[in-house]
Amino acid sequence: MTSVQKNQFNLNRSRKNLRRDAGRAIADFNMIEDGDLVMVCLSGGKDSYTLLDILLSLQKRAPISFKLHAVNLDQKQPGFAEDILPEYLDGEGVDYHIIEQDTYSIVTEKIEEGKTYCGLCSRLRRGILYRYANSIGADKIALGHHREDIIETLFLNMFFAGKLKAMPPKLLSDDKKNVVIRPLAYCKEKEITRYAQLRDFPIIPCNLCGSQDNMQRQTIKSMLSEWDKKFPGRIESIFRSIANVSPSQLADSNLFSFTELRKELNAPADLDWMELL
Repeated sequence: MTSVQKNQFNLNRSRKNLRRDAGRAIADFNMIEDGDLVMVCLSGGKDSYTLLDILLSLQKRAPISFKLHAVNLDQKQPGFAEDILPEYLDGEGVDYHIIEQDTYSIVTEKIEEGKTYCGLCSRLRRGILYRYANSIGADKIALGHHREDIIETLFLNMFFAGKLKAMPPKLLSDDKKNVVIRPLAYCKEKEITRYAQLRDFPIIPCNLCGSQDNMQRQTIKSMLSEWDKKFPGRIESIFRSIANVSPSQLADSNLFSFTELRKELNAPADLDWMELL
C-alpha cells in the first residue's frame, strides 16, 4: 500500500467513525428533521470544519432531506485571515454567509487586563448568530462542540460555578426562538483532530482567546488529558454519567421532592436475615 493509499484508507476510516457517532447523536436527540434548514456555524477551527464536512457527508446518505447553510462571524480580530473560509467554502460548493461585526473592540475594551475574554465574547457571538438564524428562518443552529468540550464544561461548572451542568446535545434558547444542536456530541476530540489533519483543513487560529494564558478551560483540559493517560476508560465513563443521572441521589430539591419523602406504613417489611440464623 502506497502512502497515498494509506492516507486515503485512514481518511475513510476516520470519516466513517465520525459519521457513525454523529449519526447516532442526531438520531438519539432528533436533531435534524425532514425539511430542516440547518445553519452550521464555522469558526475556522478543526471542530467546525469537521462538523460541516460530516454533515455534508450525512446529507448525501440520510433518509430525509435537509439543507445546510454555513455561517462565519468575522469579529474583526487583527490579523484574521478573512479570505480563507470564503475560498474553502466556494471550493466545496457550500451555501454560506460571512457576518462582519466588530466584537473584538467591544471585548478588549470591556474586559480588564488579565481577565479572560471568552464569557463576553461568546455572549456577543451567540446573540449575533441567533438573530441571523431568525432572519433566514433556520430550523436548527449546529455547533461543533464534541465529547471533550461537554465534559470540560461539566467540570468547569462544578469547580468554578458550583453547578452540576454541561452542554446538552440539543438546546432550546431562552427566548424559545432557536434550537441549538451539537451533532459531534458523541465524537472524540482525538478522532476530530486526526480527521482534520487528514483532510488538511485550512485552520484559522483564534488569536483573541488563544493568546491568553491560564484560562480555566485549559486547566480542566490538562487535568482530563492526564486522567486519560493514567486511567484509560475514565473519560468514557464520565461522559456516560452525563446521560445516566439519578436526581434522587443528588441534593437538588428542585429536581427531586425530598420534602415529600415519607415511609409507607403498609410497605412490605425487609427480610430479617437474623431470623434465618
